[in-house]
Amino acid sequence: MKNKKLIWQIPFLLILILGSIYVIRQQHNTPYQKDEGMVFGTIYHITYQSDTDYQKEIEEELQKVDNSLSPFNKTSIISRVNRNEKVKVNEMFTEVFQLAEKISGETNGAFDITVAPMVNAWGFGFKTGNPPTKQSIDSLRAIVGFHKVALKDGFVSKENPKTMLDCSAIAKGYGTDVVAKFLKKKGIQNFMVEIGGEIVVSGNSEKQVPWRIGINKPTDDSLNTNQELQEVVNVSDIAMATSGNYRNFYYKNGKKYAHTIDPKTGYPVQHNILSATVLAKNCATADAYATSFMVMGLDGAKKVLEKHPEICAYLIYADHKGNNRIWYSPSLKKILEPQNSK
Repeated sequence: MKNKKLIWQIPFLLILILGSIYVIRQQHNTPYQKDEGMVFGTIYHITYQSDTDYQKEIEEELQKVDNSLSPFNKTSIISRVNRNEKVKVNEMFTEVFQLAEKISGETNGAFDITVAPMVNAWGFGFKTGNPPTKQSIDSLRAIVGFHKVALKDGFVSKENPKTMLDCSAIAKGYGTDVVAKFLKKKGIQNFMVEIGGEIVVSGNSEKQVPWRIGINKPTDDSLNTNQELQEVVNVSDIAMATSGNYRNFYYKNGKKYAHTIDPKTGYPVQHNILSATVLAKNCATADAYATSFMVMGLDGAKKVLEKHPEICAYLIYADHKGNNRIWYSPSLKKILEPQNSK
């Protein structure tokens, strides 16, 4: 009886083996499309395994994000909100606003989509050598603060009509997620979506191994010509975002600080993080936390990470002597690929 059962099972095993071989061959034979272009004022690169080039449809999805969240698009929902027009927001705007509100609460206001006027004031101040006065900072503090805006029944209300929303610290990550969702709906399993350094990866690369993503080594290279890697991570089915231009810093008492503004004080933070890379389930979340960690500093970032084991971070900071140092979540160790240059 056992032999008869085995004989009947052999054809099914052969079909299973042949089917697996066919699927693997199909995967190897299906080409990887490589699309690139401009969006949100930056460059995007999208690589995905498919017989079809979906660039036109991808750009249509990105245009939907632009129409919702771009402050440079005069007809976008966020531009109309900033002009205090009575406009009912859409699903994309709502999703980003609610996530921003949640992360603002979890980071004690370090993440704040109303902070742009302060950032702009200091940005111009750094360039001209004339930082904003205490009086001008105090006046900006009256209109900055996430608790000064609310979303109810599809409409944004403001305590002060001068308050402006700017989702630039989360929109690129969200746009990356939107493209990833589109590709998954098309049944595409292997892809990498990158918009201005914010990344979502799924499955494997063309080499049939996890995607290799580089983290740049901080240098005092103001022209951004040095792209030496600090580390490479081997990742799949994850989102990753980096905040902090470590080539854009100032010195105070012999120490180096990144140009990061604390929304609560209106002044540049004097924390020592030069770059924050965050890995999370979606890129909008990674994007927002990476920005938050630049404001919170190393100790503050560690406290948030303790409460959120679902996210992890790779932080580059300056020690008390001004030397670059690294701290990363222990769970990252297994995906790090050390560089010879370290």
